[in-house]
Amino acid sequence: MRLLHIGDIVGSPGRRIVVRAVPGLVVREGLDLVVANAENAAGGSGLTPANYDELIAGGVDGITLGDHIYRRRAIMRVLESKKNIVKPANYPDESPGRDVAFIATRSGLEVAIISLMGRVFMRPVDCPFKAIDRVLAKIAGRTNRILVDFHAEATSDMQLMGRHLDGRVSAVLGTHTHVPTADESILPGGTAFQCDVGMTGPYESILGRRIDRVLETTKTFNPTTFDVASDDVRLSGTIVDIDEATGKATAIRRLTVREDEVAELADQHAPPQ
Repeated sequence: MRLLHIGDIVGSPGRRIVVRAVPGLVVREGLDLVVANAENAAGGSGLTPANYDELIAGGVDGITLGDHIYRRRAIMRVLESKKNIVKPANYPDESPGRDVAFIATRSGLEVAIISLMGRVFMRPVDCPFKAIDRVLAKIAGRTNRILVDFHAEATSDMQLMGRHLDGRVSAVLGTHTHVPTADESILPGGTAFQCDVGMTGPYESILGRRIDRVLETTKTFNPTTFDVASDDVRLSGTIVDIDEATGKATAIRRLTVREDEVAELADQHAPPQ
C-alpha cells in the first residue's frame, strides 16, 4: 500500500493546492491513503469545521494537528464527532479529541493514525515516548500499519522518536518546522522516517507568512499582523510504501507539487470524454 503524508497546510493557498492536486496525485501515484497535517489551515493558525470539510471533500482521508489545535474553538465538535482526525496523544485525557484514528484505505485495509507533540523548544506537554507506548499497547493486535506524525521543533527530538519506534510502526514523519528535510530513510527495523515533510503553502514567505510583516516586527519590535503570504505555492509531503502484511516500510520519497504542475494533475484526474 502507498501512503502520502502532506506537511503543514498553511491558510487558503495551502488548502487550495491540496484540493486541486490530491485527486490527480491519487491517480498518478497510486495512493491508497492521504493524510494531512492541517493545524495551520485556517488563516495560518488552527482549523475550522469548514476547512475540515473542504479538505475531506478534496480527497484527504485523515487529519493530524499540532500546537495550534484548539486555536479555533469551533473545531472542538469536529474533534469529538469525527473519526478521522486526531489530537496529539500526549495531550491530557480530558482534552477534546481522540488519540488514534483507524482509517480504511481505498482497498479496505485499516491504518492507524497517531499524532504526537515534541517537548524540546515547545509548550509543556506530557512525555511523547510514554504516550506512544500507551497508545500502541492499547491498539496491539488491531493493525500493524501505523503512521505517527511527530509535531516537533528539534531534529534531535524527531530522531529520538524515530529510533524509539523503529520496527514498531510503519512510519514516523515529522511536521511543525515548515522546512522539508533531506533525511528520508528506512530505519533498520523497517520504519520509514523523516524529520520534517515540509510545508504546504506559499514558499515566498517566512514559514508561510508575509516576509515584509515578519521582517518589520523582527527588526523593530513594532507589532504587525503576520498575514499568510500568497506566492510560490507548493504542496510538500512524503510518500511511503508499506508492506500490507508486515506493516514495514519498503520505500520512502519526498514529494513536491508546484502550482504549474496542478493543471497537469487535474488533466490526469479528469474522466475521459
